[in-house]
Amino acid sequence: MDQKLKGQIAIVTGASSGIGAGVSKSLAAAGATVVVNHPVAATAAAAEGVLTEIKNAGGAGITYQCDVSKEAEVQKMFADVVAQFGTVHILINNAGLQRDSPFQEMTLEQWNTVLGVNLTGQFLCAREAIREFLRRGPVPEISRATGKIVCMSSVHEEIPWAGHANYAASKGGIMMMMKSISQEFAPMKIRINSIGPGAIKTPINHAAWATPAAEKTLLELIPYNRVGVVEDIGAAAVWLASDDSDYVNGITLFVDGGMTLYPGFSTNG
Repeated sequence: MDQKLKGQIAIVTGASSGIGAGVSKSLAAAGATVVVNHPVAATAAAAEGVLTEIKNAGGAGITYQCDVSKEAEVQKMFADVVAQFGTVHILINNAGLQRDSPFQEMTLEQWNTVLGVNLTGQFLCAREAIREFLRRGPVPEISRATGKIVCMSSVHEEIPWAGHANYAASKGGIMMMMKSISQEFAPMKIRINSIGPGAIKTPINHAAWATPAAEKTLLELIPYNRVGVVEDIGAAAVWLASDDSDYVNGITLFVDGGMTLYPGFSTNG
């Protein structure tokens, strides 16, 4: 891969598996030094595995444990990364989870857990990244933008999802937060965008594609007739973090094989 991100420091939250792991590898292949974030001690081995793959492929990085829903931990992560590497250039705001439930049975804990990680976690990390971008200022020999944030949203910022109200609400919140702060900080040459993945083969949705029958049902929602892989999201993240997308600001890039085209209406409903 072209070294479009050479010399840049990237924090990827929730990077011990799934989309976060795939994005970390793609950024590293593009030349970035990657901070592979993971939330708890139990995910340390998986994060180290991602870092080993990065290093074996010629890349560089570290792992860092931080629960993004906790303000003090997020502030310490950014402070430690800046102390070690001098600054941060890219934040991939990826950490997310699901606690699915019929709405009438959803507990406050299920609601708060999802909103705490998926939305508040993105707020806390974006705030610290922007503070660092403003402190450092532009470095045009590294990047045309002063800093880049990519928020990991979902097709469910647009498509309602019965039985997953907390998750869909968190993604809708990410969309409006992203657009609002993109508008606010564009004059400082800070670019903030989102990626909206559709169905991607990761552990979080394994049951949806694990068997031929399940995958066939899933493909009814995807006009392109293919379930996505993490490399699809990684390529989009590299583009949004690079100067190739320097005039792109405040958008959600849906990487979904056309899921947001509502394929159920392709035969007039």
